[in-house]
Amino acid sequence: MTQEEKKVAVVGGGPAGLMAAEVLSAQGVEVHLYDAMPSVGRKFLLAGRGGLNLTHSEPFDSFAGRFGERRAQIEPLLRSFGPEQLREWVHGLGIETFVGTSGRVFPTDMKAAPLLRAWMHRLRAAGVRFHMRHRWLGWPDAASPSTALRFATPAGEVEVQADAVVLALGGASWSRLGSDGAWVPWISERGVAVAPLAPANCGFDAVWTAHFAERFAGMPFKSVAIAFTDARGRRFARKGEFVATATGVEGSLVYAASALLRDEIAAQGSATLLLDLLPDRSAEQVRTAVLHPRGARSLASHLKSRLGLEGIKTGVLHEVLTREQMHSPVKLAETIKAVPLRLLATRPIDEAISTAGGVRFDALDAHLMGSALPGVFFAGEMLDWEAPTGGYLLTASMASGVAAARGVMSYRNTKLNTSG
Repeated sequence: MTQEEKKVAVVGGGPAGLMAAEVLSAQGVEVHLYDAMPSVGRKFLLAGRGGLNLTHSEPFDSFAGRFGERRAQIEPLLRSFGPEQLREWVHGLGIETFVGTSGRVFPTDMKAAPLLRAWMHRLRAAGVRFHMRHRWLGWPDAASPSTALRFATPAGEVEVQADAVVLALGGASWSRLGSDGAWVPWISERGVAVAPLAPANCGFDAVWTAHFAERFAGMPFKSVAIAFTDARGRRFARKGEFVATATGVEGSLVYAASALLRDEIAAQGSATLLLDLLPDRSAEQVRTAVLHPRGARSLASHLKSRLGLEGIKTGVLHEVLTREQMHSPVKLAETIKAVPLRLLATRPIDEAISTAGGVRFDALDAHLMGSALPGVFFAGEMLDWEAPTGGYLLTASMASGVAAARGVMSYRNTKLNTSG
């Protein structure tokens, strides 16, 4: 086993780790970044395949509100590095941005790769040293200093001694890209409280008939709305779209409600949301259209001509209504405006876009340093927070990287002053 002397070690090459490395190197700190993968930013690149959503342009108060029960912990980070600062930072890399119709912010070319290349060029120019295929294994032993790290490498195990450490290892989704949650027991064993990792922005299992699953899996529910109220009275209601899968549902509208749905399933065993197939029509308008005489036309033709209902929207009605109920105009009209979809379980955490849970904020000081791990700072999805898609995840991850790096600087300065 070889041993190397380092200054500040950043473990994890996602946006949080890279941002921590940038802030530190800009202050003249010798930074060594370690990642288990052959290259950095793999999940970042995957997220950009459909267009890299950098952040959101909504007012700051609304933006901060997207972090729900963790707003109090995340908002201070965003005030130092929030949506506006992130856009300025991107522009500083020579990449322009624009605001889409939804208020989301994207690079003008919509791509992640050019941004990552420019970022890596700047980090290397600043002296950041990258150590790829270095998988963190925790600490050498229980008595090791908190800033002594152990890595598995192609050349064998390596121990690294650092003045300070930033851990930005991600959550437990998309393990093939490096975020596998293997760090949880190691952190816990060193006395840092960790909330259990759980899927966030995730899909759910439902109960489809074989006919529905075979015919409609992969098809979208467009121009719909969902409403859900949990046992604690917390309510979600929004228009949008989502997709039926062979086992249930996924997609942007479902992801937006996923935290409430996940927690309800954990507490109650299932969660039933109400799907409005025609959110732009009132209940009375739907009722009038359904009750309109259809003559010799079939029910399917009647629903299509009067309400534009067909395909998957008609299919889901057959999933929840009996034949007799389908031919009861009052019951049919009520259900069109509130299809009950019972969800039984979240999809596996590795399929989720992100994860909830992680290092608890009450186990950290104000600078994101572990109270039980002097000199070790945490950033990104390792922290116990979650947010919807829409640029919130990326912005807060990078903001936490900035905060952790500034925490390192404060810690190092304190040590220098104390030793002096």
